[in-house]
Amino acid sequence: MNKTEVEQIRKSWALVEPIADVAAQLFYQRLFEIDPSAKRLFARTDMETQKERLLTAIGLVVKKADKLDIIAPVLKDLGRSHVKYGVEDHHYDSVGSALIWTLEQGLGEGFTDEVRAAWSVFYALVSGPMRQAAAEEQRSAA
Repeated sequence: MNKTEVEQIRKSWALVEPIADVAAQLFYQRLFEIDPSAKRLFARTDMETQKERLLTAIGLVVKKADKLDIIAPVLKDLGRSHVKYGVEDHHYDSVGSALIWTLEQGLGEGFTDEVRAAWSVFYALVSGPMRQAAAEEQRSAA
């Protein structure tokens, strides 16, 4: 990511943080709407806790947006751990779509084409190591 993209990610996330509870609610509603198969992944989950975890995780990764290579091992561990919950590769696409949609709803006119592009790059860079590690975990378990 270039410096401008990192700044766009951080500035836009700072605008989402005050409405974090609403954003998390919108995110999961949208996720379950576009990918009903994702709902089963949360069947035994306290969704209030899950929403907090989601927001915390995004916030932490946003802070490290300029140093994603440093947190790649953590992202890989996260990807491996998601396998045991039944997360499949297509769920990453659904999550990305739900995230972008949620940001668009929350930021309104502030969700410019440049912000969309920055978040799309950011999500691909964050989810890439997770997906790779998950695929490796699934192959080794087979």
